[in-house]
Amino acid sequence: MREIKVKPKKGLLVRDPNTREPLKAAGELKPRNTYWLRRINDADVLLVTESKKETKS
Repeated sequence: MREIKVKPKKGLLVRDPNTREPLKAAGELKPRNTYWLRRINDADVLLVTESKKETKS
């Protein structure tokens, strides 16, 4: 199963449905399932994309 990195929208407390622990503000890897896709669609959580910054030598 693929994983996605999500973080809660500022000011919201979003709990993991399995552990009931709050999602960390920095973001966490979660399974790409209907629960987390619905949270993204409802704008309760934001998808975190890792961007690599280019360095000039």
